[in-house]
Order: sequence, then structure tokens, then C-alpha cells
Amino acid sequence: MSLSEDLRNELAAIAPVRGCCRLAEVSALFHSSGSIHLRGRGEIALHLDLSSAAAARRAFSLLRELGIISEIRTYRRQAFERATRFQLHVAGDAGSLERLVEAGVLGSRHAPLERPPRRVVGRACCRGAYLRGAMLGGGSLSGPRSPHLELRTTSLEGAEFLRSVAADVKVGVLDRGRHAIAYAKGMDAIETLLAAAGATDTVLALEERAVVAATRAEANRLANADHANLVRTSRAAQVQLEAVRALRAAGRLESLPERLHEVARLRLRYPSLSLRELAARCDPPSTKASVHRRLNKLVELASR
Repeated sequence: MSLSEDLRNELAAIAPVRGCCRLAEVSALFHSSGSIHLRGRGEIALHLDLSSAAAARRAFSLLRELGIISEIRTYRRQAFERATRFQLHVAGDAGSLERLVEAGVLGSRHAPLERPPRRVVGRACCRGAYLRGAMLGGGSLSGPRSPHLELRTTSLEGAEFLRSVAADVKVGVLDRGRHAIAYAKGMDAIETLLAAAGATDTVLALEERAVVAATRAEANRLANADHANLVRTSRAAQVQLEAVRALRAAGRLESLPERLHEVARLRLRYPSLSLRELAARCDPPSTKASVHRRLNKLVELASR
């Protein structure tokens, strides 16, 4: 399951206790995934279009708690993976419209608002609820490599409002024509926004994935380094072995100084040992650097 789906499932399980938080969450849902339809003779209807069954159930419950009557319908997208989408249809009865005006979705004359009034997010709990609604309605999360949180809104003003709700967290805004997004990059900023919305389990999951990814990357780095060292050591040992054999074939091996002769014999006897292991077999035991210098000298002598 993707991080985005994990996030929506966790947030959908959070039921706001205060009425003000319910209004803020509903407001964010409509400003991120809502649309308004004119039905003629001054009548209007509103739709919420959601990608998650959990988010649709949460939105349905919220609307019902606020006295807003809605109906859930499903359809399949015609593009990409033909995923199932969920629509909540809200009839424009007087009671529902009054509550949506209170939530800052509609103006006093029932015209759609690009962004809700500041009173909707006046309290800290309401700001968290608004972020939660925005994530449920149009949020996507990816990570841990290049972590990215994106919140879709129906207008650029809505994205700017989300940036103001995020307060101290660095949030960018981008206009994509038919919609806009507010986005955050980097672990610290994303985890702060997730925690504010109440998605603590997703924060832990993101951190866990980051740790696993870092551990895997480090293991791969070490494995690659070990492989490179092994290849380099094997090639050097092969060159040294060929040099010693060339000296022996030319009858020059026995005339070498004792230290060089000893290292040459050890390399012939133990062609795959490392420099450190060869140094330990010297009598008396030598150092890795000393053995390295002697083997280089043998290669130099063989090339003459």
C-alpha cells in the first residue's frame, strides 16, 4: 500500500470532537476536491470527488453530523488505471447551504468561495482539522527518497490559504491551470504538517522507511566497496605472481636479497592472500606497507 493510501486511511479514522473542527475539515474537503453545479431556477448542487473509500466514508459521516444530506456514488476513471472514484452528491437544500456558508465553502449569496474566511481556522485545533481535510480530499505523499507532500486545491487562492494555515512550515504554491497545489519538501516540513493533521502513524512509517532506505543504501555502498577492493587486490596479486614467475624463469629469483626472496616465495605459495596476511607469514612478521613495497620492487625488477 502506498504512503498516500496509508495517510488517507489513518486520517479517515480520526473523528473531530468539536463542531468547529468538523466545519474546518468539511471546508478543506470542498476546497480541495469539491465542485458546484447550477441546476437552473437558482438551484445548486455540490459534489465531492474523492479517490479513497475511507475518505468518502469520513466525508459522508462529517456531512451527516453537520446535518448535510449527501449521497455516495462511484464511477471509474476513463484514463490511466481506470481506478474507482467516489462522489458525494449534496443537494442544495436550505439547511445544507446554510451549513456550507458557515463552513466557508459558499458565500452569503451561495456563490463558491475561492478560500474560506479566517474564522474557519481561528483555533489551532481547527487548523489541524483543515490540514486533515485537505490531505483527505487532495493529498499525496511520496518518500522516503526525495520526500514530497502535495495538497491539491481547486484554486490558487485555496493553495495560498493552505500555505497560511501551515504557518511556520515552508510550503510552496504552484498553479497548474485547472487546479493548484500547495507542496512541502524535506522530512522536517512534511513530518510537521502530518503531525499537525494527526497522522502520527504515517510519520513513524515515513521515518521507518527512511531508516530502511538509508541502511540499504549503506549496505550496498559497503558491498560495492568490498567488491571493488577485492577486484583491485586480485588484479594486483596476479601482476605480482606473474612478476615472480618471470624472475624465476630468468634464473634471477635466487640472487635476490633475503627479504625480497621471502616475499616472492610467499606469493608463489599463497597467490590469493592479502598483503596483511602475507606480512603475518613473514619470519619475523612484517608490516603490510613493507610487504607492499617489496612486491612492487619485484614487479619493477621483472619489468627490466
